[in-house]
Amino acid sequence: MAQINLLPWREERRAERKKEFLALLGIIVLLGIAGVVLGDRFVNGQISEQKARNEYLAQNIRTLDAQVAEIEELERRRNQLIDRMRVIQELQGNRPIIVRVMDQLVRTLPDGVFYTSLKSSNNEIVLVGVAESNNRVSSLMRRLDTSDWLEQPNLDAVRAATQFGDQAATFNLKVKVQLPESDDGAGG
Repeated sequence: MAQINLLPWREERRAERKKEFLALLGIIVLLGIAGVVLGDRFVNGQISEQKARNEYLAQNIRTLDAQVAEIEELERRRNQLIDRMRVIQELQGNRPIIVRVMDQLVRTLPDGVFYTSLKSSNNEIVLVGVAESNNRVSSLMRRLDTSDWLEQPNLDAVRAATQFGDQAATFNLKVKVQLPESDDGAGG
């Protein structure tokens, strides 16, 4: 039998396979590095694009916030003007009412009674005065109660006032202002 030495051929084949493996490994590493670089650039590009979008939105939001603040300021001014107009209209509308109420206070005042103080708040008038006697205070309350413009007189206090006479008394009286049902003469 002939002896064939296959060892050099195997060595050569092994070296060739090793070169192919290393070449294939190098190509795979290069492709991997290229994939990572391309992926990084793609992700960074999307991040940059999203940052640009976010900045655009933030800029528009600032613009809209400024517009909203301006609108709120205009609404505040508008409400102030409406409030002023309402107050002016109420004052002009109440002018005849105030005159009528004062007229009623004078018309309902009996002889022997005079007012020393008059305070008005909301729809209530506080009257402070002096009467020759308690009967005069009662008469005043009855007259106030029958008035079309005044109602619910409420006597808070009656005190003797001897400096004005033996039976004289000071009084504190509250009365409510009530508009009559038919207000035909209130306009003029």
